[in-house]
Amino acid sequence: MPVYFSRKAPKLWRKICIEASIEVSLLAENWKVVLAGLVFQYIHGLAAHGVHYLHRPGPTLQDVGFLLIPWTFHPFFFQSKRIYTVLLWCRILAYLGACQILRIMTFYATQLPGPNYHCREGSKFARLPPPDSALEVIFINFPWGVIYGCGDLIFSSHMIFTLVFVLTYKKYGTIRYLKQFAWLLALIQSLLIIASRKHYTVDIVVAWYTVNLTVFFLDKKLPELPDRSSSSTSPRLPP
Repeated sequence: MPVYFSRKAPKLWRKICIEASIEVSLLAENWKVVLAGLVFQYIHGLAAHGVHYLHRPGPTLQDVGFLLIPWTFHPFFFQSKRIYTVLLWCRILAYLGACQILRIMTFYATQLPGPNYHCREGSKFARLPPPDSALEVIFINFPWGVIYGCGDLIFSSHMIFTLVFVLTYKKYGTIRYLKQFAWLLALIQSLLIIASRKHYTVDIVVAWYTVNLTVFFLDKKLPELPDRSSSSTSPRLPP
């Protein structure tokens, strides 16, 4: 076993170096897209924090999910790698950004009383006092602004991330049972989010069809990722 590993180690290391150099070159070409996607993740967090200032606690809305569900209820150096990691992440960030823009528009259009325990009347976290400084807004009152957010309900950010990654793996992944397992986990997570009262059922339902439709239409507009399993292997392979 040690002899076998020692023979394979140089080849594996060379493979890692080749893949790393390709990904770095792709990152150098696409760094603006990656940076824009990461910056928008912060903007989305800023918007979610900002709507908390507008949140007004009230009676929890009647929700069929609450009635039915009781409270609380590939490493990149493998030869089989089909898609370049940097290009895949550019696509994922595009999906996330488009869905989050729609989410920001909806939760600012109408603020619902949050169903979570810390968003209800009588909780000191249900409403935020006006910020003392711009820094309090810029840093999202970390970590309390992240943990105790209220008002950013329709639609669920948890499901945006889950469904985007599930849909991405469904298209570009290769292991069939993992695809089926991912959909099962997404369904279970949907039920757990409702059970924990993080969201209303409508937030989950809207997320399911909005994210799927957004990814579907973006796929029609974005250029397809090059498939490395075809004969046209990357022209950027280093000498």
